[in-house]
Amino acid sequence: MENLLNNRYQLDEQLGSGGMAVVFKAQDLMLERTVAIKVLRKDFSHDPAFRERFRQEAKAAANLTHPNIVTVHDFGIDQGRIFIVMEYVPGSTLKEWIEKRGRFSVHSGTSLMVQACAGIGYAHRAGLVHCDVKPQNMLVTPDRRLKVTDFGIARALASIHPDERSEIVWGSPQYFSPEQASGRSPSPASDVYSLGVVLYEMLTGHLPFEAEKGAELARMHREMAPRPPQELQNTISDNLNRIILKVLSKEPSARYRTADQFGRVLISFSQEKATPASQPSPAAPQANAQPARYQPKASPPTPVVQQSGRRVPAKKSDPFDIDWGTAFLGLLALLFVGGLIPFWLWVYLSTLQR
Repeated sequence: MENLLNNRYQLDEQLGSGGMAVVFKAQDLMLERTVAIKVLRKDFSHDPAFRERFRQEAKAAANLTHPNIVTVHDFGIDQGRIFIVMEYVPGSTLKEWIEKRGRFSVHSGTSLMVQACAGIGYAHRAGLVHCDVKPQNMLVTPDRRLKVTDFGIARALASIHPDERSEIVWGSPQYFSPEQASGRSPSPASDVYSLGVVLYEMLTGHLPFEAEKGAELARMHREMAPRPPQELQNTISDNLNRIILKVLSKEPSARYRTADQFGRVLISFSQEKATPASQPSPAAPQANAQPARYQPKASPPTPVVQQSGRRVPAKKSDPFDIDWGTAFLGLLALLFVGGLIPFWLWVYLSTLQR
């Protein structure tokens, strides 16, 4: 294979390989930038239906612009091979991080998973399902930024005739959802299940199901309940244990519907975990507390009033303290009103006599 694709992309070094493709670090000679190029196996290029389906999926993936999704720049066929040009992301796959670390702390694991949910959730809102969520398709930069890659490739592979499919082509069945293992069409909830498998592996260092053959793994995803992750890692709280088991439910309707919803649940969990514990109740016994002593009841504060810009104590009310001036005026008014009554009575009787 020559080191130049379409007279534009100079292949520099191989970054990785798998059963269906080889990934290269390359230079875009036209735009003078570093890119990553995935070159699919040559036998895929012989199927016109697959080429067309792959072109459509690459076009849909190129419309996804999100900080947690690897950007697709270009797509083409050269030297009988299909290739896709993507954003170059320095760093390693999440699978390599897991193999190196063994397992992540709850904080580190949930932080990375929230980023994965943000990227895949954005695709769900755009009407796309990844179909092949696994840590091999997640890139982590040295500063802990996560980007999801390979949108659409699994869906394009679904267009291959069933007789031409192989276990290698279909990827890693360790992360398949039960409905995918049954041959049913995947949905956003299928991606959520796969995200749950990834989180389980990150926090415990183990997969929920392990077997040598893909058929046995598919059966376990369909029929067996996973071991609670809390039994493998005691730092996993009851709440997080329930969240993980929910996303690993066999029925899609029992999980969170989209990656966005799963991400919001993890964010709420992280915020609750970061909230400081409430202060102890005053009635609770305190360490080194002194015995309670009798305290005389404090007198209520003396009210004050404002007089000529000065605050002076207000006088206490006294029921026998009478304002005689006001009382005299009230009595005078009463005599005046009472004297009018005979006058109006005399006027009334005089009118009747006439």
